[in-house]
Amino acid sequence: MTQTPPPTTPRLRLKVTPAAQQHLRAGHPWLYESSVKSQNRPGTAGELGIVLDRQDRFLAIGLYDPTSPLRLRALHVGPPVTIDEAWWASHLDTALALRDGLFDETTDGYRLINGESDRWPGLVLDRYAQTLVLKLYTAAWFPHLQMVLNLLQERFPDYAVTLRLSRNIQDAARALDLHDGQVVQGHMDGDIVIFSESGLKFEADVVKGQKTGFFLDQRENRRRVEALSQGRRVLNAFSFTGGFSLYAARGGATSVVSLDLSQHALAGAKHNFALNPQLGKVGHQTVQDDVFEWLQQDQGTFGLIVLDPPSLARRESERAAAISAYGTLAEDALKMLGRGGILVAASCSAHVSEREFYAAVRGAVQRSGRGSVELETSAHAPDHHATFAEAEYLKAIFIQVF
Repeated sequence: MTQTPPPTTPRLRLKVTPAAQQHLRAGHPWLYESSVKSQNRPGTAGELGIVLDRQDRFLAIGLYDPTSPLRLRALHVGPPVTIDEAWWASHLDTALALRDGLFDETTDGYRLINGESDRWPGLVLDRYAQTLVLKLYTAAWFPHLQMVLNLLQERFPDYAVTLRLSRNIQDAARALDLHDGQVVQGHMDGDIVIFSESGLKFEADVVKGQKTGFFLDQRENRRRVEALSQGRRVLNAFSFTGGFSLYAARGGATSVVSLDLSQHALAGAKHNFALNPQLGKVGHQTVQDDVFEWLQQDQGTFGLIVLDPPSLARRESERAAAISAYGTLAEDALKMLGRGGILVAASCSAHVSEREFYAAVRGAVQRSGRGSVELETSAHAPDHHATFAEAEYLKAIFIQVF
């Protein structure tokens, strides 16, 4: 059930800075600790707190977290509303409706709730076939967990639900007998779920894997790579479990190299190719090595290279080094691209802007002295839409060189 204060306890009310009021009205979902000027009493994790404007009028309502620098995550901004079970049900259905028509029967792996951008702040819900993965980033959701599970049970009655937790809330979860990877609804046979994406089969480790088990956000970019791979030798650097590799193989690549430092990830890539025997005619090689070092060696010529590293800037202090690293990766990859070859470079670092990332890659092309055509740039997939600046992490650029 949704947590509400006892009748004798006054509703938690926060007064905030003028700048914070402006940001909330503009659609920003976060209220920082430093923006709270006063509150009528201490609050508890998950309590619904009201933000008042300078005239003491209702401005917003959200989930309060006394242990987080993000002191309140907005659920609703505007005229007053009653947050009850009917409101939560409608709120969920709104998010689900945004995905209607995005996918056909060839794809049963995608995002159903994208956190703040769907006004479910600090909560992500992904589907993998008949399994839902619910990931929480704030302890403010713990008091509401059963309510969320009840809503999911009503809409997905035959699905299992796995709970994933960010590291910063796992200690608080243990006190409630919750843990990362816990199956909180339904039944699962093992940690691995097989799902379909664009007609290809993939494994997702929904219990222990990165993110919620797979990088669903790169789906559209994988489709773009498939369309560009015909007749090309393809390198998938930072390959993880081979998502781009399988699409390139189906797109007609002559051969594919999956390059990653993790032997476990490369084993996953082999498993995914085995799930798709129709790709057996395309030579697939896995290479375990540090990508930065491997690219500096003579590895022959490729017709298409994908650079999709993990986040190189997890905090603002790492931004400058990350921008430099993106440029270095592009420079080294360009040396391996034959005439007419295509570089696909992606970034998932929220602290590096689109402008900064594209400038780093374009600068590397300019320094190479080669002619080039910029084919396209891309951002978030429609099921991963972003509605405020901090949510805009994913960007990719496609450049052909001569």
